[in-house]
Amino acid sequence: MASLSSLALSVPQHLSLLHNHNPLLLPTRKPSTSIIPCSASITTNSIATSSANWAPDSWKSKKAEQQPDYPMKEELESVLDTIGTFPPIVFAGEARKLEERLGDAAVGKAFLLQGGDCAESFKEFNGTNIRDTFRVLLQMGIVLTFGAQIPIIKVGRLAGQFSKPRSDSFETRDGVKLPSYRGDNINGDAFNEKSRTPDPQRLLRAYLQSVGTLNLLRAFATGGYAAMQRVSQWNLDFVQSSERTRQLDGAHVEFMRGISNPLGIKVSDKMDPKELVKLCEILNPTNRPGRLTIITRMGPDNLRIKLPHLIRAVREAGLIVTWVSDPMHGNTIKAPNGLKTRPFDVIRSELRAFFDVHEQEGSYPGGVHLEMTGQNVTECVGGSKHISFNDLNSRYHTHCDPRLNASQSLELAFAISERLRKKRLRTGSSDLDGLN
Repeated sequence: MASLSSLALSVPQHLSLLHNHNPLLLPTRKPSTSIIPCSASITTNSIATSSANWAPDSWKSKKAEQQPDYPMKEELESVLDTIGTFPPIVFAGEARKLEERLGDAAVGKAFLLQGGDCAESFKEFNGTNIRDTFRVLLQMGIVLTFGAQIPIIKVGRLAGQFSKPRSDSFETRDGVKLPSYRGDNINGDAFNEKSRTPDPQRLLRAYLQSVGTLNLLRAFATGGYAAMQRVSQWNLDFVQSSERTRQLDGAHVEFMRGISNPLGIKVSDKMDPKELVKLCEILNPTNRPGRLTIITRMGPDNLRIKLPHLIRAVREAGLIVTWVSDPMHGNTIKAPNGLKTRPFDVIRSELRAFFDVHEQEGSYPGGVHLEMTGQNVTECVGGSKHISFNDLNSRYHTHCDPRLNASQSLELAFAISERLRKKRLRTGSSDLDGLN
C-alpha cells in the first residue's frame, strides 16, 4: 500500500491500475474497472465526481511527477491499448467492503495489518515465495487477533507492488549516467543501458504476474491452507499516494479524488497540518469513514513531535481518517558495507511512539504498514536472531528497500499483540494502547 504506483489508465470510462505503490500515469484507449491488491483496478467515485468536475482523464491537465521517459512511444501506446482490453483483477464490491472495514479501524473497532514486498520482482516470482509471505501475514493476523480481540484487516503488498518513486531520475556510477531503477514493471536493476531503458513490455508482464499472484492468494485464502475463515479473510483493494506524488495540484491527487477505492496517503515529518487537512478534503469531500488512511513514516523522535499536530488538525477539521504507522521508511540507514538496512529496535521504537502519541491525543492507532517477506532474508539488522551488519551480505535479496524477515515480522506482531492484550485486560477495552 504506498503511492499511486505505476498506473496504466484506461481513459474513457474505466481505469486500470497496474499497481498501487508508485506513480506512473499513462493514458490508454480502452478501459476496465477495479483495483488489484497493491496492484489495482479502479472504480470511479460518483459522489466526488458529481460535485467537483472530475473526469477519468482530468489528471492529464496536471503535472505528473515520477514518470519514466519511454523512448518507444508507439510501442508504449500499443501496450497500453492491449492492457485497456484486459479484465479487472479485483472488483468494486471488494473495494467497498474494504472501505467499511477501514472505517471500523478509524474508530478502534478493527486493526489494519498491511505487509509485503517493498517492490516485487519478476525474478523472485514463484509459488513458494508467495505462499511464504501469505503464511507469515496469516500468522501475524492470528497473533494480533489474540491480543486485540477485534477484527484484523489484512492487506497484502502483493500482486502489483512493482514500481517505486525515486529521489533522482538518474544514477551515476564510475562516470556513467543511466536512468534510475524504478521497478521491474518499468526497467531492470542491472546497471547497463539496455536494462535501464524503460520497456513497455514490462507493463504486460507485471499485469500477468499480478493476475497469477492474486489467483494463488485467493486459492490460499479460501482453501484448506487457511481454514480459519474469520482469521484468513483478505482485503486487497487499496490505492496509495507517496510523499513525492501527493501535490495538491498534481496529476496523482487529481486522479485519486475521483475513484471509489480506499486511499492511502503517506505522510512524513515534512507534512504541514494545514496541507494534510486540505488534501483530505480534496480526496474525501463527503468525509466517508474508511476512504482515507493516513500512513505516517517519520522516525520515532520526529513522530513524537510532529504527529500530535497532524492529529489535532484533522480532528479540529472534523475529518474521519484511519491512522496507520509505517515504521520502516523513516528508519533506513546505510550499513558500513554500503547496503541499506533498518534497525529492528528503531522500527519497534517508532511503533511505540505511534501508539503512545495516539494514547496521549485520545485518538485511535488503526494499524501497521510493514515491508516484510516470508523468506529468511538478512536485510534488517537486529531482532531475536541478532542479525548484524556483517550478516547482511549472506541473504540480502531485496531489489529496493530492506524488509523484515519472517522471524522479525512475527516478533513485531507479538510485541504489538502483548500491548493490546494488557490494555484490554486492564481496561476491559479493545482500544489500542502502545508497545511495551
